Amino acid sequence: MCRSIRTLREPYAPEVTEADVRAAALQYVRKISGFRTPSARNAAAFAAAVDAVAAATTTLLEQLVVAGGGPAGGAAGGPGAAVAPAQAAVRAESTESGVQRER
Repeated sequence: MCRSIRTLREPYAPEVTEADVRAAALQYVRKISGFRTPSARNAAAFAAAVDAVAAATTTLLEQLVVAGGGPAGGAAGGPGAAVAPAQAAVRAESTESGVQRER
């Protein structure tokens, strides 16, 4: 889609900052909207979209599980440092039933 958006999950990005997430969200919104810089009347919608995409990106990174173990963001903190309890329960159930799927 947009070549300047880079992969933000391990092992491609061992440390992901909030600035990395916001930069990717901004690039995505620019690509989708067709605006590099929105007009004054579209600025609020543009900023809200960047916030929403950044939040969705953070949630995704927190919930991803990569091959070889835990959450995509690692145990050191930052995106992926903690898995939501509901996600952990789903993973535990799928492991107990003998069915392990990557999500």
